[in-house]
Parts: sequence; C-alpha cells; structure tokens
Amino acid sequence: MNAEGSTAPSPVNYDLCLAWNWPFDRDFVNLLTTACRKRNLSLLQATPEKVEGIERALGENRIFIRVLLDRAAESDPRYLFLDAWARDHALYRINPFERAARSWDKATMHLALIGAGIQTPHTIILPSWLEEPSLEPVDLSPLQGKFTIKPAHGSGGVGVILEATTWEEALAARRSNPEDRYLLQAYVDPVILAGKPAWFRVIFCAGAVYPCWWDTRTHAYIPVTAEEDKLLGLAPLQQIPPVLARLSGLDSLSTEIALTPRGLFTAVDYINDLIDLRLQSRTIDGVPDAIVADIAERIADLTAEKCGTTG
Repeated sequence: MNAEGSTAPSPVNYDLCLAWNWPFDRDFVNLLTTACRKRNLSLLQATPEKVEGIERALGENRIFIRVLLDRAAESDPRYLFLDAWARDHALYRINPFERAARSWDKATMHLALIGAGIQTPHTIILPSWLEEPSLEPVDLSPLQGKFTIKPAHGSGGVGVILEATTWEEALAARRSNPEDRYLLQAYVDPVILAGKPAWFRVIFCAGAVYPCWWDTRTHAYIPVTAEEDKLLGLAPLQQIPPVLARLSGLDSLSTEIALTPRGLFTAVDYINDLIDLRLQSRTIDGVPDAIVADIAERIADLTAEKCGTTG
C-alpha cells in the first residue's frame, strides 16, 4: 500500500515478449501475431523504439512477461536486460542467451557433436593468434588437399575461406582475426541425388524438423518431400537436428547437412540459433512461406504450453 493506503495496481501481464530489431522479420512477426491471437495469447513486441520503455516498466513492476523470445540481443546489447530479467524471474526463455552464445562457438560445438556421435568433416582446431602467435605447422594431409577455413565465431559466411589449400592461408586468417580460434575443415563435395547436390539446410523448431535442399550458391530452399525422404533414404535429416537441439539446449536452430560419397550424412555448419525467417515469396534466399508460418504456430503453441493455457 502507498501512503494513502491504496493498493498498487497489478502489473499488465504478457504471455510472450518478442524482442526484434531486424526490419526483415516483419512478415514473421505478423504471422506470430496471428498465431498468438488465435490462442488468446497476449504479445508484447520489444522493438528498438520501445525497448527502453519496456526496461523501465519491468523495473517498476508495471508489466510482467511469461515467455521470452529474443531475436535482437545478439546485435543490440540494449536488449540484454530482457534475458537477464527473465532468467532472474525463472521464466521460460526460448533459446536462452547463454545457451545461444555457447552454440556460436564452432570449436566447442564441433567437440560436442563428435561426442554425441554426429558425423562432421575432419577438422583441425587452431588456437587464436593471441594465444599462440608463433604456431608451428600442423599436418594438413588428413584434410586431403582442400579445406575450408572458418573462424570459431561468426555467421553468414563472414571470415570463411572456401577451398583453401595451404598452411599460409590458415596463418593469414588467424592474423586477420587474432582473438578467435579457427577451424580447418575438410572440404565436403556432396553426392548428386535426384539431379541435385545432396546438400541440405534443416530447420528445427519446438520438436518439428523442416529439411530442405539448399543451393550453396543461391541459398535457395526447396523442401524435401515425403516421397524423396522415403525413396532417397533421407531419414537422418529428421534424426540429427533433435540431437543438436539437445546438445545446445535450444528450442529452435538450423543446420547444414551434406551426404558425402561415403554415404555419410555430415553436419557441415553445425548450429545457427537465430534462424533467418524471411519469406521465400519476398526473396529468393528466404525460407518457404509454409515453413515460416508453421514455425510461428509452433512458437505460439510452446508459449501456450509454458503459460498453462493449452487445452
């Protein structure tokens, strides 16, 4: 009670808080808004112009959030308070920040995948230049002459060198980004299935798996059909992503998997936690619209479950 004996108003409750700051997320946000409305779930959008006001409102106990989906903190530290607030209040976080951050380290995840029995390309992990400025040459023969150089952190292909062949290229990469470890990953040349390279990008969200053929040049998705899954023996595309979700502790992620000439389904790009959800109807390298719509439904269902409103 205040000095006059009145009771402070109860906070306004929101079932789901979606933190987003990328303009190209708008179509996904619209789909999620519709999915939440169908389930009578209240949605708070933490956009850049609202984020500071939301921080004040949470601090003053004027609003309360039950579930958090953060698609902004990785690129804007102003949003970090949301994850911390949700963690401190023991609320459900879809892809908690500390778990997502662990998944960004490809060197760490490489070892985790191997430990879980997931096939990966032969990989040599190099310490950062700051750790070991004078690194003795390593034996590159297991990489069979051609390899990819990847910084342990980063996304979108930034800093990646394809089809490298020399130790000098690896040393130059380390010097260009001295704080990060580097992976030298054996080059993967997939087999051809049904007239297409057997390279796949697979999305996982709240238990559902969405395997797609993926063109590494155009980044265009083509959903794998049920007939293709059966006739071509593509069951591992359904089996691998749930293991990655368990290893990372994430509710949603994407991964790249290639089928090698030895018949091995191999995780090439391990875990991406912030899925690009642009619509294919808007851009050639977007995700098929039906998949994005189903992801929105899955997130709404997960929110309803965690809020205890399913029925």
